[in-house]
Amino acid sequence: MPRKKIELFASKVVELNHVVSNVYTLSFVRKFEFVPGQVVALAINNEHEPRLYSIASGADENVFTILFDVVPDGFLTPQLIRLKEGDEVFVSKPFGDFTPEKGDKWWIATGTGIAPFVSMAKSGCNLPLKILHGSRTLDHFLYQDLFEECMGEGYLRFCTAENSDKVYSGRLTTWLKEQSSLPKQIKYYLCGNPDMVVDVRDIILEKDIDFANVKAEIYF
Repeated sequence: MPRKKIELFASKVVELNHVVSNVYTLSFVRKFEFVPGQVVALAINNEHEPRLYSIASGADENVFTILFDVVPDGFLTPQLIRLKEGDEVFVSKPFGDFTPEKGDKWWIATGTGIAPFVSMAKSGCNLPLKILHGSRTLDHFLYQDLFEECMGEGYLRFCTAENSDKVYSGRLTTWLKEQSSLPKQIKYYLCGNPDMVVDVRDIILEKDIDFANVKAEIYF
């Protein structure tokens, strides 16, 4: 059975920001309500297949903001970085169930996978007990100022290529493996590249965490 085509709606670009090497945010006029953690499908025109992006803006903002890496040989992102204020993009209504639930939780992310957690934090959602944030370099801990302010010592960073006094050296998966146990009665929210999500999920499950307590969003 053919997949149902996602309906897209025209929206005006408000701002394009270069955050750090190869990483940008794109903001466009918000036309729909959403729940923090949801995604939108985005395209340059109404004919091309859209790509999915988590919303990184707060529930009270009048724009939708997405966070993305530029893939040099990709189809969409090289076009996105050429957009200017007033240009048109085509966006779906928000959807998805990677959304906050009641109770204690951990947020675990790498790279631009931090986006849904940015939205949750900006929207006043209940903060987690811990945030585990992985990056190859120190300058790619995206939105780290936001999380340092709202989480303090509960915000843990893991860097694989550079060192800092405030950052763990190595992968967050290594740190998780080294823990003798993990809290069993909380939710674990995972967002990032497929390899990280699968590895973290397997580590968590090996430590006797119920599969129902793991929620994952994969970034390709």
